[in-house]
Amino acid sequence: MTQITDNLEEIRSRMAAAACRYGRAPATVRLLAVSKQQPADSVQAALTAGQRDFGENYLGEALTKISTVAGPACWHFIGTVQSNKTRGIAAHFDWVHSVDRLKIARRLSVQRPADSKPLNVCVEVNVAGEISKSGVPPAELETLANGIAKLPQLRLRGLMCLPPSEQGFKQQRRPFAQLRQLFESLNDNGLGLDTLSMGMSADFEAAIAEGATIIRVGTAVFGARH
Repeated sequence: MTQITDNLEEIRSRMAAAACRYGRAPATVRLLAVSKQQPADSVQAALTAGQRDFGENYLGEALTKISTVAGPACWHFIGTVQSNKTRGIAAHFDWVHSVDRLKIARRLSVQRPADSKPLNVCVEVNVAGEISKSGVPPAELETLANGIAKLPQLRLRGLMCLPPSEQGFKQQRRPFAQLRQLFESLNDNGLGLDTLSMGMSADFEAAIAEGATIIRVGTAVFGARH
């Protein structure tokens, strides 16, 4: 478990260096440790090492960890949201990063427990138009975002993307720049967003250069998935 602590220190150091390199305060970038297919004791070790935000893709697996891990964890759902899973997600998570349909947003709002704070939501945008990936097309984003912003038990926080894998730093920055421009356009129209969830283990420095406020890192924290 000391390896997880060391990994977290290394990633945080790289995050801080990237933020400073591009004129940003390190505190403006948050690490989301992607814990899908990782055992609960690994999540507990990361929590003990000071990590607070954890990302899960599969509801059943996540519920086991949420009930097992002890401490002030913040749980983020980052996988595809299926209609038959919205009740469990609405009841047990603090954030959902992958909303791409108004139908799903409405279900999350209706099913969010009345005594819970509004569920933090990001809209997933398919910036490259990849058929194999979820996400709203950029041309439909404004309509969806405005619809979500009106739902009472949701708080629209920002945008998320999962762009194509690119090798060069300049190439990696392009889709993140596109998402940032969409984000700025929505804010120009009064939505007041504050979150850009973008960047993973291989490209998070490029995402930070383009304004990421949350980066999603999994195997670089926990090692190979189980």
